[in-house]
Amino acid sequence: MGTFKYRDASITDLKTIVAIYNSTVASRMVTADLEEVSVESKMPWFYDHEPETRPLWIVEDEKGSVIGWVSFQSFYGRPAYNGTAEISIYLAEARRGKGAGAEILKYSMKQAPKLGINTLLGYIFAHNEPSLKLFRNQGFTDWGVFKNIANMDGVERTLVIVGKRVA
Repeated sequence: MGTFKYRDASITDLKTIVAIYNSTVASRMVTADLEEVSVESKMPWFYDHEPETRPLWIVEDEKGSVIGWVSFQSFYGRPAYNGTAEISIYLAEARRGKGAGAEILKYSMKQAPKLGINTLLGYIFAHNEPSLKLFRNQGFTDWGVFKNIANMDGVERTLVIVGKRVA
């Protein structure tokens, strides 16, 4: 599908993963982190990923340049929820708003059943209209709204959980 290459992330990719993540912190639109994170602080998160069921993928363009990453994480951590995962997509700044997110989300939805995932969730701030539009355009619907659950620099923000059955 598309022109992108997907591969399991290696520990040597973590610096790039963190740099892409940190490029979103200041916007207060994408993550609830209020300060940039360190590579060291993300090591446990990195090792929580399992390529067979909860992968962390690096996404490269046709030239082999990293344009982003995709993470699948378990929901709630109990066995009855093994078929459900949170998906996170982060793009390098130069690739945002140009259709890459849609292509990556479509690919990820197609691969999810092979990972034992039948339900995908996205946790998106209500004021992050581009991300909500991306997921809703791929058939995700609002499954939960947590009003004013986050405080970002004195501004309360609402979290929307979008979901979709993929298998």
